[in-house]
Amino acid sequence: MSGSIYIIDGARTPFLKAKNAPGPFAASDLATAAGAALLMRQRFAPDQLDEVILGCASPSPDEVNIGRVVALRMGCGHKVPGWTVMRNCASGMQALDSAIANIQAGRSDLVMAGGVDALSRAPLLFSDAMVRWLSGWYAAKTAGQKFAAIRQFRPTYLAPVIGIMKGLTDPIVGQLMGQTAENLAHRFDISRTDMDAFAVQSHRRVLAAQERGHFDEIVPLIDRDGTVYKDDDGVRRDSSIENLAKLKPFFDRKYGRVTAGNSSQITDGAAWLILASETAVARHGLTPLGRIVDSQWAGLDPAQMGLGPVHAATPILQRHGLGVNDLDAWEINEAFAAQVIACLRAWDDADYCRDELGLGGALGRLDEARLNIDGGAIAQGHPVGASGARIVLHLLNVLRRGGLKRGIASICIGGGQGGAMLVEALP
Repeated sequence: MSGSIYIIDGARTPFLKAKNAPGPFAASDLATAAGAALLMRQRFAPDQLDEVILGCASPSPDEVNIGRVVALRMGCGHKVPGWTVMRNCASGMQALDSAIANIQAGRSDLVMAGGVDALSRAPLLFSDAMVRWLSGWYAAKTAGQKFAAIRQFRPTYLAPVIGIMKGLTDPIVGQLMGQTAENLAHRFDISRTDMDAFAVQSHRRVLAAQERGHFDEIVPLIDRDGTVYKDDDGVRRDSSIENLAKLKPFFDRKYGRVTAGNSSQITDGAAWLILASETAVARHGLTPLGRIVDSQWAGLDPAQMGLGPVHAATPILQRHGLGVNDLDAWEINEAFAAQVIACLRAWDDADYCRDELGLGGALGRLDEARLNIDGGAIAQGHPVGASGARIVLHLLNVLRRGGLKRGIASICIGGGQGGAMLVEALP
């Protein structure tokens, strides 16, 4: 990157697990709460931002340009533009990259960027058959026409279409995201035990991090009844290989290995970062926490979408002359245990690295002690629009907490893509 892109600060909400009903907060509520708290502790006023960019994969119909809605609710004023980006699971990371592009182009100096989704509020839809019947019903003018429409009605028309299931199904290959994880499990011979062990580790690491206060980026939420939400609530203390082994495969019920227990959770949450140019740092007397040094996007077969982090992070490693273990820490979003394990095995597979990445041989085995050291989305959840921003923010906090220098945050993206960012902590 030409010119430094500084990270000034960041915050997120707790990630709240969906519980078969709309959660207590709309997406704009989540983003506003975390964003307002973040802005209150800055040395500049909200209306001194140049723009607000928010990633969101599933905005509600009354929050279509949710970036603008939230910017106004946070008190940024009428003159600060707010806009929304969408790149499926990497929408929050795309918001950061869009901010980077505008700062480097000289259009902005101080940008608030992040992501949000309230997946518990994903809609139930009418089927096409029901919509056509309703169209005929409303077009009927006479009693005879209405009676004829009633005779044509079938109770099956009332069966709802689950919006989130459609959203998580790739329209090109016709597979749910979990089925693409099954593809990787088969390709890299990842066993059910491998997946469940990884999931248990995620829960244990999150629990340990909570007990040590390692999620200080979280801004507590309070609902209208006065209930306080201060922690990610999807983590399970009773997670064990024995308990997970009791769960049945969800996406391939006969031959599959991917279960709800070794997959990320459907969740509500928001995450923000404040990015600044050198000019903004000097103008406002800011103290940066770190820098985003490089970013990369990659495309691959949608049926293998979970390998996106390999394809996005590898060019960054090459540009900076780094091996996978030359970095102090990694965050790879845990969409599925099989997906993260497949990424590790792909880097360590000479044939994959030659055939798919054009390398001379394997990059090697990434040391798992450097990977998701505070757990990940299997235990915390994956509010699709927010996760890309969350992993960048938490990676920076991991680096600073340990006196470390640099790391990569990477994420797989539905549709067959990957995104990655190289982050450097500052003293």
